Amino acid sequence: MLRVPTGVADFDSIIQGGMPLGSVVLLLGDVGGGGLEFALTSAAKIGIVKEFPDTRNFMLGDAGKGGILPEKMCYVTFSRSRDDVLREVKMSFNRDFYDSLNTSLIFKDFSKDYFMHTVVPTSWVGSDQSGLFADKKQDGLLESLVDFLDTNAPKSMVILDSLTDLVVSDSVDFQDLVALLKGIQRMSKKWGSVFYLVLTDEILDRKRQQMIIDSVDGVLKFEWAKFHHTSKRQRYLYVEKFMSVLPHLDQERIARFATLITSQSGFVVINTERVG
Repeated sequence: MLRVPTGVADFDSIIQGGMPLGSVVLLLGDVGGGGLEFALTSAAKIGIVKEFPDTRNFMLGDAGKGGILPEKMCYVTFSRSRDDVLREVKMSFNRDFYDSLNTSLIFKDFSKDYFMHTVVPTSWVGSDQSGLFADKKQDGLLESLVDFLDTNAPKSMVILDSLTDLVVSDSVDFQDLVALLKGIQRMSKKWGSVFYLVLTDEILDRKRQQMIIDSVDGVLKFEWAKFHHTSKRQRYLYVEKFMSVLPHLDQERIARFATLITSQSGFVVINTERVG
């Protein structure tokens, strides 16, 4: 099975090299749990390797040697600007990560569509519009997203930051969103792409969250946990759903991954906890 490296070497070594090509992966987690950092680390490292192929072993590890690198990497945002995202990256990670994301990511900002039916004035939002639905003035956000994906998603890595913005928006019908996710799941196999969808845990009620989970191929859960008898906290990564990944974890009796976010290396697995 062809796989796309995540750039998190210790994680890739256990899941046989990365995410299966054609996967739609939900990054579900606590605020600050590491879901977005996971996706940005993956995009930054792959961008560096594409520009400097000699760095492949260092950036992706042994498990990423035979992986497929996406031809394009896209970052879709609904409420944040490109400058805002890059400014945050610049303050959080090393210069190589920033340069990689600045040059290799195709940014698409849907803020203009997203804020159209809110009290936010248009003078606060700047965005380009193009595609089949560009002249649609009402309820065109999902259609505009379809336009963009149809053109840019084939053979790409797509980061959708953030699904949370869509599920809390009064102008986006939840049933339409679920149908779109199922369509993306279907098309991702034809496109040969990998999607990372960022969603804050417990924003939705249990039924609706499960509907989202049922519409994707895999779910990575990012959460904070407190140590016993201390105020210290630790980030953990669980694989909650992934048919092509879970058998490898079960075989190794892996329960969860302790993780860390560093300015130098981004999202890192620091320990693997096993059952028994």
